[in-house]
Amino acid sequence: MDYGLIGEKLPHSFSKEIHEQIENYEYSLKELNLDELENFILSKNYKALNVTIPYKQAVIPFLDEISPEAQAIGAVNTIVNRDGVLCGYNTDFGGMRALIERVGIILRYKKALILGTGGTSRTAAAVCERLGAKAILRVSRSGREDSITYEQAYANHADADVIINTTPCGMYPDVFGCPIDLSRFENLSGVIDAVYNPLCTSLVQAARERGIPAEGGLYMLTAQAVLASELFTGHEHDAVSLTNRIFDRLYFDKRNIVLTGMPGSGKSTVGRIIADQLHRDFIDTDALIVERYGAIKEIFREHGEAYFRDLESEVIRDLAPLNGKVISTGGGAILRRENVDALRRNGELFFIDRSPEYLIPTDDRPLADKREKIERLYQRRIDIYMSTADYIIDGECDPEDVADSVINGE
Repeated sequence: MDYGLIGEKLPHSFSKEIHEQIENYEYSLKELNLDELENFILSKNYKALNVTIPYKQAVIPFLDEISPEAQAIGAVNTIVNRDGVLCGYNTDFGGMRALIERVGIILRYKKALILGTGGTSRTAAAVCERLGAKAILRVSRSGREDSITYEQAYANHADADVIINTTPCGMYPDVFGCPIDLSRFENLSGVIDAVYNPLCTSLVQAARERGIPAEGGLYMLTAQAVLASELFTGHEHDAVSLTNRIFDRLYFDKRNIVLTGMPGSGKSTVGRIIADQLHRDFIDTDALIVERYGAIKEIFREHGEAYFRDLESEVIRDLAPLNGKVISTGGGAILRRENVDALRRNGELFFIDRSPEYLIPTDDRPLADKREKIERLYQRRIDIYMSTADYIIDGECDPEDVADSVINGE
């Protein structure tokens, strides 16, 4: 291959899509076991590579030259083959710094906890030092490699200002993992998670719920890729402008569009229109429940609403790792916080607000099969729909107009 990414497990990677938007070259994903790494690197059958978990330190002994920045950090994420001379660089430094600055986190005179001890944690520590942090502590389960344990972090460093996660905890497919309990830190002014898939990790969500500026690693991934591409090809870019353009496009493509609202508000109709326009898969959670467990009306009749809600939560949890989908939810999906959290892993919620007088009772909706039931249901749920929505969409237009409003975020 000419250009590509090497790592142990890469099914979650967005790097190919990013690089092929930067330059007109083919970019491949190459999974390697540790015992294959040396032979592959020394074969030199490539023009340039990116390196990811867990090989950012392991590749160093096989390189002929290492940039001063990568040498100081002790981690390489970019290798360029210059006529048989293997040169190592670290573009993660620029990517991490760009992400921190994008979020607006100030590190000068602050205490930073960096979760993890791998190559990305070394990069994060170097960025924190460059940005003037007064104290930088790496945190690990074992406490080895000049790190402290999580127990020590809770006991002795609850005054930390910034937390940066560089571990794979919370990464696809285990999208519900969270590396640390943020409630133990009352002085936080910023949280960064290097994990980019899912788009919003449990850690980032927990921070945002506390009003703490936080973001995942997609912007970092994009920024470091732009810098790596310059090393690959020798072509200079307007790095900030190109990074922003690719990030915006990628985020739009990877974000799930999640439709919420009352039974009969047109979610499924609108969802199919959006999916057709954007060439995406359409998923209806109620339809999935019927496919797996049978008619919803029969589930209610035989087992009750609580049992149905358990099935609904199970289906939604299964959808959480997916990205780039259009998802129509059942009218009561937002009643459980766990469902909202799961849907937000890779999605944003669009509430289709349609007044009850325009909602039609149907026999297949046990809680909305009569006009008076719809009226009561709307009054009980409206505040929850509003508070859980990222966007509130006027649902009283033609379905095509509603779909356009969702796509445009209006």
